[in-house]
Amino acid sequence: MNRTSIAVVALAAAISLPSASSVRAESGLASYYGGRGGGMTCAHRTRPMGSVVTITHAGRSIRCRVNDRGPFVRGRIIDVSLSAARALGMTRAGVVAVSVY
Repeated sequence: MNRTSIAVVALAAAISLPSASSVRAESGLASYYGGRGGGMTCAHRTRPMGSVVTITHAGRSIRCRVNDRGPFVRGRIIDVSLSAARALGMTRAGVVAVSVY
């Protein structure tokens, strides 16, 4: 590798590190909604629309795309679609503790 290549690789690493470290994890309650398509989607108050989040509950993890704002119930941090709720195994409980990355 020549000096230019090393400089480009170092610059790319320096640019990508801050964005990776700016992702913040949250823990709290999640609920689910039904009737809006069949995709693995979710509603979050602040994450950018179209971003993908990882949600973990009871040893299961899924990836969902943020396509809506919410939840609007105090104490909840995310709402997931019915298909995402099934994948997480939370349909019986309705509201469960999750981690969001």
